[in-house]
Amino acid sequence: MTAIQGYIETLLGGALDERENAQRFLEIVHRHTERLGRLLNYLTDLSNIELGKVSLRLAPTTVASVVESVLDIIQPRAEAAGVALKSVLPDGLPAAQADHDRLAEILINLVDNAVKYSRRGGRVTVSAAASDLATVEISVRDAGVGIPAADLPRITERFYRVDKARSRELGGTGLGLAIVKHLVMAHGGELRIESEVDRGTLVRFTLRTT
Repeated sequence: MTAIQGYIETLLGGALDERENAQRFLEIVHRHTERLGRLLNYLTDLSNIELGKVSLRLAPTTVASVVESVLDIIQPRAEAAGVALKSVLPDGLPAAQADHDRLAEILINLVDNAVKYSRRGGRVTVSAAASDLATVEISVRDAGVGIPAADLPRITERFYRVDKARSRELGGTGLGLAIVKHLVMAHGGELRIESEVDRGTLVRFTLRTT
């Protein structure tokens, strides 16, 4: 809000008559308003999840079809960033007891994060495997910038961002992983994050099978 107000005051103070600067300032204001909108939507969603106001529509869900649909959604962004997307999904993977749309939301958050923090020429891999007779484990791995060990315990907290400047530049809100954590918990699953600076990040979560 401070940034939006500052640029609007600059425009009203005379910059509106300077066509080149006015266009640039308006584009910046537009980006900030978009980010503010995402932030408000995420906050509403997270509050509803935490308060138990979101009822999951659990049903047998084919993990492979959700993964592939998410990769199709992220593909244009990954191509623009020079990052390859890959899926490793074995035949015969048991169906998960999950809310299809919420599972897609979890994966969109995780894959989008992995692409954002990958280097050009990197790869993001989504894989799944039956971890035992009752659960399936889904993982998202990248070879990006990684997360310092000191930050890992807090990475799923509201608004927590490791690199605040870069996160703002990439449109991050600091709420995506908090939403992921609560949605995984609502499914009765577990979320684990492993990372090493300059070596990448591995995010794994489990879902019950049918």
